[in-house]
Amino acid sequence: MKQLVKALFIFNSSFLILNCTEAQPLNQKKGFTHADTLRGTYGPSRDWWNVLKYDLHVKFNIPDSTISGYNVIQLKALKKGKVFQIDLQDPMIIDSIFIRSNVDYKPRKFGTTSLIKVKAGDIVKDGNAYLISLNDTLQANNIHYFFVYFHGKPRIARRPPWDGGLIWRKSKDGSPWVSIACQGLGASVWYPCKDHQSDEPDSAEMHITVPDTLMCVGNGRYRGKINNADGTATYDWAVVNPINNYNIIPYIGKYVHFSEVFDGEKGKLDMDYWVLQENLDKAKEQFKDAPRMIKAFEHWFGPYPFYEDGYKLVEAPHLGMEHQSATAYGNGFKNGYRGSDLSGSGWGLKWDFIIVHESGHEWFANNITSKDLADMWIHESFTNYSETLFTDYWYGKEAGNAYVQGTRKNIVNDIPIIGPYNVNQEGSGDMYYKGGNMLHTIRQVINDDEKFRQVLRGLNKTFYHQTVTTKQVEDYISTQSKIDLSKLFDQYLRATQIPVLEYKVEGNKLSYRYTNCIKGFNLPLKVKFKTEQWIKPTEEWKTLNLYPEGDNSFTVDPNFYIITKKTE
Repeated sequence: MKQLVKALFIFNSSFLILNCTEAQPLNQKKGFTHADTLRGTYGPSRDWWNVLKYDLHVKFNIPDSTISGYNVIQLKALKKGKVFQIDLQDPMIIDSIFIRSNVDYKPRKFGTTSLIKVKAGDIVKDGNAYLISLNDTLQANNIHYFFVYFHGKPRIARRPPWDGGLIWRKSKDGSPWVSIACQGLGASVWYPCKDHQSDEPDSAEMHITVPDTLMCVGNGRYRGKINNADGTATYDWAVVNPINNYNIIPYIGKYVHFSEVFDGEKGKLDMDYWVLQENLDKAKEQFKDAPRMIKAFEHWFGPYPFYEDGYKLVEAPHLGMEHQSATAYGNGFKNGYRGSDLSGSGWGLKWDFIIVHESGHEWFANNITSKDLADMWIHESFTNYSETLFTDYWYGKEAGNAYVQGTRKNIVNDIPIIGPYNVNQEGSGDMYYKGGNMLHTIRQVINDDEKFRQVLRGLNKTFYHQTVTTKQVEDYISTQSKIDLSKLFDQYLRATQIPVLEYKVEGNKLSYRYTNCIKGFNLPLKVKFKTEQWIKPTEEWKTLNLYPEGDNSFTVDPNFYIITKKTE
């Protein structure tokens, strides 16, 4: 979600969308620091261990906007480890760290006397990373627990979800309304973790303590509530599937609940909705798009990836985010994007943008996750195209075509879609609209919607609950389609030029070639010249002769994302 960028600023100057500021978009950072490398690299302080589970215990102190607690990090040592890196961003502070190996850990039922405390001198703070020297090298193949205690006043989100952090607001009745948005910025903005997309915990629990007048909603399934003696209550939530760090999010407020059950491809899917009391009636009407979304996306992408954890929409104090099994919703209970059609085609007003887009991320971002932030197109291009596929499913192929073509006006072509690797940096916001149009172009090249659908479903099955690289995704699509798409991916993901098909018509002869493209670009095109047919342009002039003479008009199927230019 985090980047619909400058293009939407052009579309509507009242919304500067996703991960940019008026002066300098975050996705166009010029230089990188040691801190960027430490955060973005999977180095020797990270590569020896694999996260198995986060068990997060946090108390939210509403009056002064502080939090405190601990995270129990269950990990498996893949090889001997000497230095352990844990991430927690300033001004948050790690108070202490305890270690125990092969302990029979149960929440709330342990004492620190049974744990080994890490000496203060063995902890070195390096920016937003803490490097712990392990005097007794942790042995490979063992299970270890790191109890990391922390507190502080986390960064406050200035313009969530684009400029993220903790969100401290009030609902209309004056009650506290608190949540977090931290994609890109990182989950370490509020809790200690291994803040790198390539290593997701296999499961997670949240035990969130709040005033007992409020409700806390979290990811996955509700496990219960404990009323404390100090006017607070602790809410327990758990996911049993792998989850991105930035998706582990609490929602705190005066929530009410309604639900339904969807008959899906894997059986009964629980669909739960949590909204503020004053919006209950509007939500019951607007959220009818949620089962429509599941039906369409299970058709195109395969089964919802998290049946065990259920599906939720949670009203949030910001626009929206793909928080796994607890999608953040803040679209004002309106169709379109806050009541506007980002495509200009009219079709975007037929459905709720945030329900469709953010839920589409359950398949692309949450089920299939990019290992490096540079490959965020895997999240955003496919999810942007999910909007087209939703429109196609419910309103027909021509409606879907009109929608995706209409989004092209939002493409900026500023920098490549794929960003620099190993520095926690995404590429251009064109990963949305340009990426979606790239996938639409691939669909035309495959020229078989059922085969294209099976490619999408195959991606979600083959890489189920996995982190991936761009190469894996590119290779899979080329292999399954039996078409070498390498030059097409290079053109649209790694370059900024939009290919131009230069052509001229002389009598019954058509001459054509590509310009403004990478070397070797070879996208085939469906065209109409006398009859509908395919041509295979390259950078060299080619000619096509047709008889008899007559209408010599020439058009390229507009579903291909290129520019055409007639020359004399």
